[in-house]
This record gives sequence, structure tokens and C-alpha cells, in this order.
Amino acid sequence: MERKIENFFRKWQKDIIRKPLILYGPKQIGKTFTVLSYAAKEYKNVIYFNTENNIQLETLFTKEKSTEKLIINLSLLSGETILPEDTLIILDNLTSIEIVKGMKLFGSKHSKYHIIGITSNREKLAEFKGEELQFKAMTEMDFEEYLWARDEKSLAELIKESFTKHKTCPFHKVALELFTDYLMTGGLPEVVIAGIEGKTPYEIDAIKQKIIDVYKKEVTLNKALIDIPRGLEVLDSIPSQLLKENKKFQYGHMGAGKRSKEYENTINFLVNNQLVYRSFKVKTIKSPLSSCREKDSFKLYIPDDGLLFSMLHLNYKQFISDEKIKETLYENHIAKTLAEAGYSLYYYQSEGKAEVNFVVQNRMGQIIPLEIATKTNSKAKSLSVFMKKFTVPQAYRITENNFSTKKDIRYIPIYAVFCLNDTKI
Repeated sequence: MERKIENFFRKWQKDIIRKPLILYGPKQIGKTFTVLSYAAKEYKNVIYFNTENNIQLETLFTKEKSTEKLIINLSLLSGETILPEDTLIILDNLTSIEIVKGMKLFGSKHSKYHIIGITSNREKLAEFKGEELQFKAMTEMDFEEYLWARDEKSLAELIKESFTKHKTCPFHKVALELFTDYLMTGGLPEVVIAGIEGKTPYEIDAIKQKIIDVYKKEVTLNKALIDIPRGLEVLDSIPSQLLKENKKFQYGHMGAGKRSKEYENTINFLVNNQLVYRSFKVKTIKSPLSSCREKDSFKLYIPDDGLLFSMLHLNYKQFISDEKIKETLYENHIAKTLAEAGYSLYYYQSEGKAEVNFVVQNRMGQIIPLEIATKTNSKAKSLSVFMKKFTVPQAYRITENNFSTKKDIRYIPIYAVFCLNDTKI
């Protein structure tokens, strides 16, 4: 399946000052598969090493301190010839600082050798840091990539064209139906493939449950997290927290006597490792938005819509008929899409009941509010009040309707949220 990150790989491969690359992101999002697939198309030779518990490889990188000797020994160890400029060396499941130190040798000067390290352990990135390396984050498939996988690339282009030119999408109904499929499936490649192959909802749900177990295992096996049970408590509580009228994360929702100090480190761990996304409350607006956040008031979101769908134990009929559930999934989708585009997440709530679902700040410093408008809250006035109070020049209202513009508010269909990247918003 084609992934957007391949364009980045192409630029990296041709960069005259190319450095060893460390690709990071959660498990099960297709990091290794995508790198191997790209390498098979763009390189004459591929050398793959699984670094996990690979004592022989770690010893080699610890012992050898020259790139020439490293290449000779890696070639011997793999039984393959490493060709300058034409071989991609892949170091998977990277956690060893000694191996990373060896990688840095290839980044201290212009090197003819191409090396990619892959890791799902974000806790290690601070330890890995260095100007000799380049880092790149990867996430699960967004809706545009999902359309590509479904052989609907022309529809994806139409959606982007409609967004850019402020015109209605001629295949709005089709796009909305496919987006519903995406919300139920999610963007994890194994689940997407199962859906395309026509697996039953029960088979697809079994795959998602397996992936949920993988993420929970990440919590239980991570040495950086002292209180593992609390990490699992937080993960398990998020779906029901999002169904509440007030979606603010409440410790008491997990049981009587739960306190914020007991969970602060746990939640930071989950956020830092992309196992959840966090949106902080703001009551006033000024630049930078980070200065307005209320540290103890926040919402937590699940990084994949399909996993949330399964964690809520939903089926298609429930999603279609229950506006509250639909709004919950839409909000989660917007949160994870904005977070994965690089935005810090905030939501606005006044002293009264007025609330704007999302407020973001782009690279130009502009502060932009986004509000969800479904059938149950289509006449919400919070966004208009917000715009007048803080003199915001532009805003977005996310709906199930087609593209339109009314005064200074752009109405964007929910399936087009992927267009809200930092070059457009």
C-alpha cells in the first residue's frame, strides 16, 4: 500500500548531505513494511537486521569505530554485498544506544551508505539525539491513504481540490460513506487490508483486539513506567470518558478516591509514547496558546479511530443511529488528525457552557478555532461568540454537509479533515 511518507524517503535518499535516519512511531502502523516496500522499489540491494536481543550485532557496533570496518562486518554478517549509494541498511526494533552510536559515525561526514533505524520506543529518542542523525515520525494511515488503498485516489484528489478552491465536492455522499467505513476500520494497515479483503466485522474486530493487546503490552513491558496498572486503567477509561457530556478527563470516573497526582506520570508516559493524544483546556486566547493552557484540565483521545470503535463495542447500526456516538468518533478523528499533522491540541471553554472543540495555532502564529456541528448541535453559537470575543479572522466548522463558506466560517465535511495540514490551515 502506498504511504505518504514515501515522498519523504525519496527526498532523504537523494539528499547530498543525507544523514542516517531514525523512523519512529507506535507499533502496528506499518513502519517496517513501508521501509522494506520502498527499498525494494528504489534500491538494488537491501540489508535487514532485527536488532532486538541481537548480541552479535550490538557487539559489532560497540567494537568497530570506523565506517569502513562496520560496512565490511555488516556485509559478512548479512552475507550480502553492501553497495555504496545502492544499498539500504535497515536496523529494526532499535533500542541499543551502542548501535545508534555506530549509526552516528555515518552522519559525521558525507557518507555513501544509506541507513534507516526503526523504533517504536519514543522514550529512547532523547537518548538517541545527535546532529549526526535525522529523525522522522510516522503514524497510521490517514483517510487519504485509506482512499488510495481502496483504489479511490481520484476521489482523494477531488476532495483536496474542493478544499483548496472552496467548492462543493461532486461525490460528497460517496466520500461520506467511505469515511464511515474508515472510522469503523481505522488506519492500521493490517486492519485496512482485512477490510479490503472482505473479512467479516467479527474477524476485523479480532485483529483490532490483538493490536489493542499489543499496545497494552507496550505499557506492561516498559521499564520507564513505574505504575503499570494505572497506565492500563487510563487506557481502558478513555472511551467512556469521551462518551460523557463533559469530555474532560476525570480521575473519579475510574473509581472513588482517584487523584491527579497518582496519575500524572502515567498520563505523561502514554502521551509521550503516542499511545494517547491530549488536548488542554484554555479559557482565554493569546499567543502562544501554550501559555493559556490549564495543566489539570484536559481531554484524552485514542490515536486510531478503528481501535476506539472497537473499545466502545460498537456496530454499524449503533454508529448510524446514535448522534452522541457519532459526534464522539468525529471529535476523536479530528483530534488525532490535527495531532498527527503536528498541532498542539487545545479546546476552549468559557466560565459558562460555551465550548469550542479545538483551538490550534499554525506556524504563522494564527489562532484558529474548529467546531463540530452535527444534527444535535447544528445551531451551536459557541464558535460565533468565540470569534467576536477574540477577533479571530477565520474559523472552521466540521459537518456532515458539503463544503461551503458563510461569512468568516468555512464549513468542511468531516471526511476532509485530512486537508487541514499546516500548509493549508
